[in-house]
Amino acid sequence: MYPNLYYVFKDWFGVEWHALSFLNTFGLMVAFAFLIAAWVISFELRRKEKQGLLFPREEMITIGKPASIIDLLTNGLIGFVFGYKLIGLLFFKPMEINPQEYVFSSSGNLLGGIALGLIMAITKWREKNKQALKEPERRIVRIWPHDRVGDIIILGLIFGIIGSKIFDNLEHWDEFWQHPIQSLISPSGLTFYGGLILASIAIIWYANKKDIIIKHLVDAAAPALMIAYAVGRIGCQVSGDGDWGIYNSAYINDNLGNIIPANSNDFNNALTKNATYFIEGKVIEGNQLLYVSDRIYPTLQDVPHYSLKAPSFLPLWFFAYNYPQNVNKDGILIPGVTDDHNRVLPSPVFPTPFYETCICLILFLFMWSLRKKITTPYFMFGLYLLLNGTERLLVECMRVNKPYNILGIQSTQAQFIAMMLMLGGTTLMIFSKLKNNKANTTNIEP
Repeated sequence: MYPNLYYVFKDWFGVEWHALSFLNTFGLMVAFAFLIAAWVISFELRRKEKQGLLFPREEMITIGKPASIIDLLTNGLIGFVFGYKLIGLLFFKPMEINPQEYVFSSSGNLLGGIALGLIMAITKWREKNKQALKEPERRIVRIWPHDRVGDIIILGLIFGIIGSKIFDNLEHWDEFWQHPIQSLISPSGLTFYGGLILASIAIIWYANKKDIIIKHLVDAAAPALMIAYAVGRIGCQVSGDGDWGIYNSAYINDNLGNIIPANSNDFNNALTKNATYFIEGKVIEGNQLLYVSDRIYPTLQDVPHYSLKAPSFLPLWFFAYNYPQNVNKDGILIPGVTDDHNRVLPSPVFPTPFYETCICLILFLFMWSLRKKITTPYFMFGLYLLLNGTERLLVECMRVNKPYNILGIQSTQAQFIAMMLMLGGTTLMIFSKLKNNKANTTNIEP
């Protein structure tokens, strides 16, 4: 596993650059997912603009104004925050402190913050004054929908993170109630559907405000959302963020943490050997009982598992993986490993993030191949909701999350939302087709 870039460079190039430990692989893949989504949605918006489905909006702007006090203060403040944290992370963070904990703490480097704040304020002053005119002019500019992709992506990022945290804390309400502030500011714990819902609301509000036709925007966004999800799940797999599936009882770990074939007795013996982990989420190390996992079960018989042998023509880790050195620090100690992330799951699990990446990549290619053939507004977005909900519902059958009693049915938060997306997507597709057929019939009537 590569919880951050320090482990990537150590494994690939044999160098130990601890300054890279603040760059999490999960965060980098999420950023990459947003970049890919921005490219795809921009491409689709341009295509729809050429088709005459989307139009520019004229706005009045003022050019030639010198830098204002607000401009300088805003850029200076942003520079100070980044410098305070970034310089502190690179050169002054104590080795024993987790990078995420450092970011959300009050620690930082004051001189670094002041220096970068001044640099950004001066840069803004020079940029504005270089373009300044003796008398500022007001001009009308035409702004196309694809010109606003940057704003859309930023809104999606901000409200996506907020929504993810809200829904994650709702899913872990007991932990949130005990430690509300810590839960809200913690860098861990993100729920995809929470981010999707809140980000969608924010983006639709913004599009409506900017006169972007919603039905064409959401259709353009549909394939972008699918490929972004596929790329984001790579981050989950590579970092080992806890989104793995149930245990594969066809395999166990040996004493060195390597995965070996097993029978049912071997798997049961492995459960018994690590009983405190499975029942209490704790491991015994020396004279201490350390809490390392939030996946606990009433008895060993309740530990979810399924036995499936890997075909000889496919890599073993496709079916059984124990996520060594995962970012969550979940599991038992790996013999001989002294790094900060030095744990491995006591038994192999199904790598469900990898499955989601493969499935969603295929679904993206399928949607991409249909995008020019589907001309009915809202149909493409409805198809995305149906496919994404179906995919997530199936994968949730192999993943362990907290169940809820909803109308007498035991369901996880993700399963419930996935079913709602499937129902909503199907309804939207039918509604869009019926409305389109009705419109065509009306147009051909004499």
